[in-house]
Amino acid sequence: MKDKIKIIFIPTLLALLGLLIIYTFLHWILFIKLELFELKEIITNFGIPITLTGLTAWIVLRPKFKILDLEAKQGNWRDFYSFILWVVLTVPLIIAQEYIVTASGQLTELNSISEINTTEPTKFYTLKNYYIDKKSIAFHSAFDVSGKHNESFNMHIYVALPILDKEVDTTKTESLAWLGIEYKETISNRLDQSEKERKYQEFASKSQIDFDQKDVSKFTYLDKIGNSDKKEGLLEAIRKRSTASGNQTILVPINEPFEARNGNKLSWIFVSSSIGLSVWFLMLLIPKTDETHLNRIKEGKPDKEAQEDMKDFIEFLKPRQGYFITPILIYINLGIYILMAVLGLGFISFKGVDLLNWGANYGPMTKGGDWWRLLTSTFLHGGLMHILTNMYGLLFVGIFLEPILGRTKFLATYFLTGLLASIASIWWYEATISVGASGAIFGLYGLFLAFMLTKIFPTEFGKAFLLSTVIFIGYNLLMGLVGGIDNAAHIGGLLSGFVVGIILYPIIKKEVVNESGD
Repeated sequence: MKDKIKIIFIPTLLALLGLLIIYTFLHWILFIKLELFELKEIITNFGIPITLTGLTAWIVLRPKFKILDLEAKQGNWRDFYSFILWVVLTVPLIIAQEYIVTASGQLTELNSISEINTTEPTKFYTLKNYYIDKKSIAFHSAFDVSGKHNESFNMHIYVALPILDKEVDTTKTESLAWLGIEYKETISNRLDQSEKERKYQEFASKSQIDFDQKDVSKFTYLDKIGNSDKKEGLLEAIRKRSTASGNQTILVPINEPFEARNGNKLSWIFVSSSIGLSVWFLMLLIPKTDETHLNRIKEGKPDKEAQEDMKDFIEFLKPRQGYFITPILIYINLGIYILMAVLGLGFISFKGVDLLNWGANYGPMTKGGDWWRLLTSTFLHGGLMHILTNMYGLLFVGIFLEPILGRTKFLATYFLTGLLASIASIWWYEATISVGASGAIFGLYGLFLAFMLTKIFPTEFGKAFLLSTVIFIGYNLLMGLVGGIDNAAHIGGLLSGFVVGIILYPIIKKEVVNESGD
């Protein structure tokens, strides 16, 4: 146990402390104090933390697990331990970012809202004299989906009201600041369109009743909203009513003492760290020690197996002979996703309007002349889980198919099946926003399936991967039945890929025979 503590537990503790101190400080100095980068809060408070902790858990600390005997009858427990460690590091770091945002915010006392542009900008404000014009309402409705399989449909109503110095100022056409209110409700994305519309009408009616009864002039202090989806929704509401250009100041009413702004965040940083480390310590007690790797580490010898694993991993990232197009396609898809995230359009998920602006496939627009959307939509993704699952699927099938097809046939198949999948989508769905490389990837799996059934691959290979391929295809199609997934594109890509595979079979079979010399 002493070796486990020294080699695994102490580095874990130091990694957690390092992440908490270093990133939280960088967050404060770069994004809050100096405002050098204008990123959405979901990026600074969530996206960057889970990326940093993921790299730490899977790349820095995972190799140390070699001293643990985690072998099982089928596979091993190393991935499970890595995931738990990722969670242990992530939860306190995310809470710390939420804490630093509120804890570092200063409170400015204003006599009237007209002073807001003449004082040093801060996060929190109090107002001595003000008038909230409840009659000059600006509102905007927005919808998005969330969940691993887009199973949740989220409805938002954003309401913005002018903050004025006094009631007689209601004759003014513009306002220096706005009071922001958000109503939101989540329903199942499996419901049909008519049921969703009915649910939205109920949600809108409840929100209207609450707004009519709300005393919008009653609050303790105001919170200047940060860069977020909520701010974007409120800004959209303001644009519908105001002609003022530029970024508007939006303040959210808070009805609790300013001293309570941090809640229990600071305590939860320590509580979550303690619980996580305790669970991790207990998990280290379970497996036996692998004496071979333990002695190697004590003797300071390099881990040749880990070096080979890292070398193989790097090889997956590099375009090379027989594996050139696959990594480039992955880089393009990831690059577009990262660019959209950096531009503040989202991280976990993107809004439909933003996806449309970037080239999503949408029946009325595509059929109206934007035929380029059939292709551009295949390089867009709805969110984090969407792109991760698609790129994993592309990596797996590309490893086996590209060496056999060659660059030209592989790329042609990818684009052809992707286009046919997009056409199937607008043929089946009258007005659905469709994005993702999954249509093209299903096309490659359809071709992969055709090659296995026609025995292009060796018999042993076919038996090993035929069942897993069928399960992968069946699972994804089944999930599409519960809503939120474009099954028309999946089926269109799969069938077109299978047909392409049958057409290419004689050509590829001849090439395989010539290469083998038989």
